[in-house]
Amino acid sequence: MIVVAFLAQVLRIVVPYLLAASGGVLSERAGIVALTLEGFMLTGAFTATLGSYYAGSPWVGLLAGIAGGVALALLLALATVRYKADQVVAGIALNLLAIGGTRFFLRYAFDSSSNSPRVPGFGGDGGGAVGAAATLAASAQNPLVWIGILTVPVVAWLLYRTPFGLRVRAAGEKPEAARSLGVPVARVRVLAVAGAGALAGLAGTYLALDQHQFTDGMTAGRGFIALAAVIFGRWDPKRVAFACVLFAAAETFQIQLQGAQLIPSQFVEMIPYVLTIVALAGVVGRSAAPAALGKAE
Repeated sequence: MIVVAFLAQVLRIVVPYLLAASGGVLSERAGIVALTLEGFMLTGAFTATLGSYYAGSPWVGLLAGIAGGVALALLLALATVRYKADQVVAGIALNLLAIGGTRFFLRYAFDSSSNSPRVPGFGGDGGGAVGAAATLAASAQNPLVWIGILTVPVVAWLLYRTPFGLRVRAAGEKPEAARSLGVPVARVRVLAVAGAGALAGLAGTYLALDQHQFTDGMTAGRGFIALAAVIFGRWDPKRVAFACVLFAAAETFQIQLQGAQLIPSQFVEMIPYVLTIVALAGVVGRSAAPAALGKAE
């Protein structure tokens, strides 16, 4: 029963990682650094909360979350593809914009600096799930769980089995050669970044609608962990999915250790981030990143 409870919690935690990391694969395969996954998630979570609250429907919230992530992604594309800004600087700037913007509009829309009112969400009321069976049942009722699971094979199929995927990979590896063959590299990169924004916005939507509210800074670095999963998985969707499960298992282990109170909480909270650093330390020096990643074209 303990194993079932552990796996149920891993499933609940891994969904936003799968969604955001899949978006990161799309963006980085096209040559655009996905440093803004955190901002996409946070913006998606907030706009999903707005949509669900004012429309009274989680489906409207889902669409609003996608729109929020895509809107910030298009700003990134405008800065990096159109105006050829440094991708790391633009990514940091948009992350800061997302943090400050959601904080400002949280107070403006809900007159609170910490959290929104409860909003309609998927999978029950979000507060009644106790035990492994209840957690699994709530997850099964949440369409975003199934979307998150299906995202990995869909992105893999898109990258390796479609003409668009071939163009994305060409834009990230040999943009000059792709351009000489008539591939619209700038347009492909914009579409890839928009896709990343949509998927990461869905990841934030999952967080907001699963918790039935938005809280300030609720992504809590998950976008950066998703980016770490992309690098650890060497930009391959299947390997990235394995990395996401690994990081979700570490976070679940951290939560269970906190409940046991055997180790000071400050050390327990470090576990997912320490694992991220250790995992990246073994691959960064010998990773096969897309050749044109981070380069303005």
